[in-house]
Amino acid sequence: MSRRKNLTGTLALAVFTAALGSLQYGYSMGVINAPQKVIEKHYARSLGLWPERDTVLSENSTTDMSMPEAGQHPEVIMYWSLSVAIFSIGGMVSSFLVGFVGDLRGRVKGMLMVNVLAVAAGLLMGLCKMWKPHILVISGRAVMGFYCGLTSGLVPMYIGEIAPKAYRGALGTLHQLAIVVGILLSQVIGLDFLLGNDRMWPLLLGLSGAPSILQSLLLPLCPESPRYLYICQGKVQEASKSLRRLKGEYNQTADLEEMRREKEEGEKEEKISILSLIRSSVYRQQLFVALMMHLSQQFSGINAIFYYSTAIFHRAGVGLPVYATIGVGVINTIFTMVSVALVDRAGRRTLTLIGLGGMCCCAVAMTVGLRLQNDYSWMSYVSMSAIFLFVSFFEIGPGPIPWFIVAELFSQGPRPAAMALAGCCNWTCNFIIGMTFPYIQALLDSYVFLLFAALLFGFTVVTYLKVPETKGKSFEEIAAIFQKGFKKVPTNTRAGMELEQLKSSSDA
Repeated sequence: MSRRKNLTGTLALAVFTAALGSLQYGYSMGVINAPQKVIEKHYARSLGLWPERDTVLSENSTTDMSMPEAGQHPEVIMYWSLSVAIFSIGGMVSSFLVGFVGDLRGRVKGMLMVNVLAVAAGLLMGLCKMWKPHILVISGRAVMGFYCGLTSGLVPMYIGEIAPKAYRGALGTLHQLAIVVGILLSQVIGLDFLLGNDRMWPLLLGLSGAPSILQSLLLPLCPESPRYLYICQGKVQEASKSLRRLKGEYNQTADLEEMRREKEEGEKEEKISILSLIRSSVYRQQLFVALMMHLSQQFSGINAIFYYSTAIFHRAGVGLPVYATIGVGVINTIFTMVSVALVDRAGRRTLTLIGLGGMCCCAVAMTVGLRLQNDYSWMSYVSMSAIFLFVSFFEIGPGPIPWFIVAELFSQGPRPAAMALAGCCNWTCNFIIGMTFPYIQALLDSYVFLLFAALLFGFTVVTYLKVPETKGKSFEEIAAIFQKGFKKVPTNTRAGMELEQLKSSSDA
C-alpha cells in the first residue's frame, strides 16, 4: 500500500511534463531524415542552382527525376551535411551547461527557461521559406540542438530526483521512451503524403518546437525537486511540501534524513566543478562507469541503424524501405515499454548485459545476411530480422539505462557536473558516428557491423566487470559500493576520508 501511495497524480504529471522535452528531442533527431530530397531541392533553388519553374511540376516528377540532381551539387551536399551535423554540435556545446542551468533557478524553472530556445528554433525552421531556407534551417537546427543538449540532461536529472526509490528505474526509462516516440512520430508525419512534401516540409520542421509550448503551460503546476530545495537551497519546509505533493501523505523521516546527511557532507566540500570531478579520485570509478555506458550506447551502432536504416533495407531488397524504417520505430517504442516494465524488477546491470550481448549476436547475423544475400535470396530476411532484434535488444537496456543511471551513481554535489560530462560524451559520440559511418561503410562494405560487434563484445565484458546493480538502493548505498575500501567504515568517517581526497584532488 505504501508503494502505491508514492505514485500520485502530481508525480505522474511532473514526469509526463518533463518527458515532453525528451519527446521534442526525439522528434528533432528524426525529423530531418524523411524530407531530405525535398529540402535539398529548396536549398538548390535558394542557391540559384535549380530553376524556380520546377515548383509547378507534379509531386511524382519532382521526387523521382529532379531530386537526385539537386542533391548532387557540392554546395547542396555541404549545406545539407551541415543541417544534420549542426544539431549534434549544438548539443555538444550546451551539454556542459546542464549543471549551471539546473542549479541556477532549479530544475523546473531551468526547463521552463530553455523552452525559449525551442520555440525560437521552431519559428526559424517553420518560416524558412520567407528568406533563405538553407540559412534559416541550419540556424534553427543549431538552436534546437543547443536546446536538446540541455533538456537531455535536465529531464533525467529532475525525474531521477523526484522518483520514489522503488520506481526510479521505470520512471527514468520514460526519458528514452519519450525520445523513441518522438522519433517514430517524426517518421510517420514525415511521409510525403502527410507533411514530408514540397509544400508542407517547413511545418514538419517547425513542429519541433510544439511540445515546448505545452510543457511551458504545465511546468508551473509541477513541484520543484525536493532534493534541490533541501540540499542546494536549504529550504526544509518547501522540500517537505514538495515531497508531500509528489508522494502523498506518508512518513517523510527517512527521505528527509537521507537528504540531511547528503547536505551535511556537501557543505563540507567545495563546489564540485566539471574539472574537479575529472581530477577527483573519489568519483573516478563512478565517472568511468557513467561515461562507458554512454559510449556503449552510441558506439553500439544503433545510430547507424536510425540514420541509414532506409539505405540498409534497400540493400536488403525491401520494396518500400521507408515503411520498414517506420517498423523499426514501432519496435523501438514497444521494447522501450518492455524496459519500463522490467528495469525495476530485473535490474539495470542485468538488462544492460542482455541488451549488449544480444546486439553483438545481431550485428554478426546482420553481417552474414548482408554478405550472402546475393547468393541466397532468403538471407535478406536474416538481415531484416537482425535489424529488428538489434533495435529490440538496444531498447531493453543500453538505450534507456545510461540516461538515468548517471543520476543514480552520483550524489547531489557532483551530479550536475556528472550529467554534463555524460551528456557531452553522448552528443560527441553521436556526432562522430553520424559523420563517419558513411565512410566506414564504404571502406568495410558488408563487414561494417563486425566492427560494431567487436565493440559490443568489449562493452559487454566491461559492463560485467565494472557496473554494479543500483536497483532499489539509495544514493548513499550506491556511493558506498564504489568505495570498496570503506565498506566497513562508518558513514561519517567515510565521508571525512572522501572529503580529504576531494580537497587534495581540487588543490592539485
